[in-house]
Amino acid sequence: MTLSIGTKNAHYEIISPIGKGGMGEVYRATDTKLGRDVAIKVLPEEFARDADRVARFQREAKVLASLNHPNIAAIYGLEESDGTNFLVIELVEGNTLDERIKSGFIPVEETLKLALQIAEALEAAHEKGVIHRDLKPANIKVTPDGKVKVLDFGLAKAFSGEQAELNLSNSPTLSQAATLQGVILGTAAYMSPEQARGKPVDKRTDVWAFGCVLYEMLAGRPTWTGDTVTDIIAAAVAKDPDFSILPTGINPAIPLLLTQCLQKDSMERVRDMGDIRIQLKQILADPVGAFINSSPAAGTGKRLPVFAAWIAAAIAITAIIVGLAVWHLKPSESSQVVRFKYNLSEKANLSMSFFAISPDGKMLAWGTNKGIYLKPVDEWDARRITGTDGNVGTTFFSPDGKSIGYWSMSDQKLKKISINGSAPVTLCDVQMVAGADWYADDAIVYGDATSGIMKISAQGGDPECIVKRDKFPILFPEVLPGGDSIVYSMGSGSDESIIMVHSLKSKETKDLLPGTYARYLPSGHLVYWLNDDLCAVPFDPEKLEVTGDAKSVINGVFTIFAPLYAVSNSGALTYVPSSGIITPVWVDKSGNEESLGTELDGVSFPKISPDGTRVAFKRGGTMNSDIVIWDLSRRNLDRLIFQAASSAPLWTIDGEKVVYNTVNNTFYMKSADGTGEPEAIISLPGAFPLLWSWGKDGKTLVLEDYRKKDIGMVSMADDAKWIPLLNNEKYREGQPQVSPDGQWIAYTSDESGRSEVYVRPFPDVDKGRQQVSVSGGNSPLWSRDGRNLYYRNDDWVMSVAVEIHTEFKFDAPTRLFQVPYFNSDTALGSLWDISPDGNRFLMLKNSSPESGTQPEIKIILNWFEELKELVPVE
Repeated sequence: MTLSIGTKNAHYEIISPIGKGGMGEVYRATDTKLGRDVAIKVLPEEFARDADRVARFQREAKVLASLNHPNIAAIYGLEESDGTNFLVIELVEGNTLDERIKSGFIPVEETLKLALQIAEALEAAHEKGVIHRDLKPANIKVTPDGKVKVLDFGLAKAFSGEQAELNLSNSPTLSQAATLQGVILGTAAYMSPEQARGKPVDKRTDVWAFGCVLYEMLAGRPTWTGDTVTDIIAAAVAKDPDFSILPTGINPAIPLLLTQCLQKDSMERVRDMGDIRIQLKQILADPVGAFINSSPAAGTGKRLPVFAAWIAAAIAITAIIVGLAVWHLKPSESSQVVRFKYNLSEKANLSMSFFAISPDGKMLAWGTNKGIYLKPVDEWDARRITGTDGNVGTTFFSPDGKSIGYWSMSDQKLKKISINGSAPVTLCDVQMVAGADWYADDAIVYGDATSGIMKISAQGGDPECIVKRDKFPILFPEVLPGGDSIVYSMGSGSDESIIMVHSLKSKETKDLLPGTYARYLPSGHLVYWLNDDLCAVPFDPEKLEVTGDAKSVINGVFTIFAPLYAVSNSGALTYVPSSGIITPVWVDKSGNEESLGTELDGVSFPKISPDGTRVAFKRGGTMNSDIVIWDLSRRNLDRLIFQAASSAPLWTIDGEKVVYNTVNNTFYMKSADGTGEPEAIISLPGAFPLLWSWGKDGKTLVLEDYRKKDIGMVSMADDAKWIPLLNNEKYREGQPQVSPDGQWIAYTSDESGRSEVYVRPFPDVDKGRQQVSVSGGNSPLWSRDGRNLYYRNDDWVMSVAVEIHTEFKFDAPTRLFQVPYFNSDTALGSLWDISPDGNRFLMLKNSSPESGTQPEIKIILNWFEELKELVPVE
């Protein structure tokens, strides 16, 4: 049959039918003018009489014409002849992917290569604003040389949509117009839940369909099955995919990718085909390849190893963490070293705390400012443990993994709780916990920053000091095998921290080596953090001796209160790299963000100089940190103080010097230009003082005693004595900020049962107080002109207009913007500051500004095998 266009452009001669595709019949034809074979897609005559159908057909042609990619079948033209409308499309030789799957098992590596091409095609379409909406194996051709061509974007629609588009019904599976002809828009087995429910769709519906296609290539059967369309849709909406039938020994990154694609909630689904493309390339480039085991069994119907589940268990987050995909799998005996990386989700926001892995490697937990988040291996989402509220610091598992111990920063109590959630059990009061270990004797040891290493029964009672603090804090204790010795870290002022070991029998204490946060591993190593790196050294737990040379094994491990790494007994290492974790950013009053100009890894407690030209930060761990200064105009960084500061920096009133505290509770002052030696100005032994503000005279420091939960001041003109201001034993009072005119002090108190912001006269604080915040507040901050008082309420920045004459008057708080930036109602310093002109805030963002994603966590499975090669143990 010959179709004449009716113009001088071309003629097309039909050779043979190919089948049906999308909206009409498809034929093999020859372009007689250009001498090439093409595919002709003809709109049936009965459809041609439907103006709406023709309109859709014409739109399809325009959409396809915008796509130019080697993995997308090209469109050559939209033609009409004697009332017949048809598309002229690239003719693709070969079988459909549907036919390829039905012909037999596709090797996993080949599957990944095909999937990569499909992902590249969809990515290109999405970049043009086009979604497919009917991706399935029947719409994917594979040429004899293995090249993929995605066909039939007949249901594709631009993301922005055309308002003049056909007004189709949004019923679960059928459009009303299509139902009249019995046409399903989108095949049920590949339809996303939101598409099945008739909700608006975007590119994530293609992500879902891609996951279904990838699963089907691996398993040899569709992801969702049923006797009717309704059964299939019900399975897709309500059931989880069955990973047990995937090939044995498959690389665990593959089911992880499937899990990311097949999230029921589109908000939790991986958002971009570009991310999927990158993951597929990483899997294909992985030295392990498609399989973990060296001799994988080809075929389906075999269970995945539990080894894959170790990925989820390997992840944990401290002051800053959350997120990892998991799946229903069982372990592997493989000893291959496998590396993965993930971006943290925003659901369980990062917090300045610790993280933990359960002893069996099946659970991970971390503290946030809203409680503890737990991620079991067989669940995708992290969940908050019911019963845990407020800021949570140190977090640790019981030996059987059924309970979690933690330090509640909000009420300063050591507690425990079932992983299933319940009413928490208070074990004791403690001002500050820095690391803890729950060991086999049902006892817990913890680092009390003010007292030493304490021991308490896991049933509660009176704590016992087993290693007394001398001059410096002792932190991060771990009971060694046998329960007779403890390894811990000791802060050492201007020097690096020292790792110590103490025998509970002989009472002998030994210095081991410089570093902090040491953990003994079943591999015979002691691992610890030093100078931004994770290091390892052979260690004999019986002789309590280092038996070999230490070596850096992981470069760049992030720390803020503690290094963010953890190792399970099964040998899975997880850590947060030090790059791109905390980024200072400017944020204006509308919430618009601007980069500060660089990534300042590990910084905290920003303080802008009085003239607004420089910013001082604390950078490093809890006790021994640098003070660094960032010049805003020259964009360069100077290290002012090296490993000496233990709390936030504070500029002097004239901006010439910076004051900081040390672990021995001595305050020093150093010239901001780096010249001269630090000058000791105040010493407050027995306290845990935090720098917050100056009085107007520039000679009175207003401090918080973190240990006693009190606020006081020290006048350098009056023998530097502590003068109490607010010392109610029942309440925590802190974060004091003196107003620019020196007449008022804003602070926080939990006297109402939660943290709120109050204002009192200064220094005559007994002359009354007024509550400024509503429904909670922390981190008060005055504008430089004193006309506004700002504070934080969860993720909101709140503004209070102020009038100050002989009395303090203020308006009701208003919300400025909601931000996912660091915030804490019990922080050891202010986590934000305001520019001198009052137009923007300097805040700490917990992600990379370039990537726009949450921080990255890295996981190494079977890391002990690599560790033994890097640091041999005799």
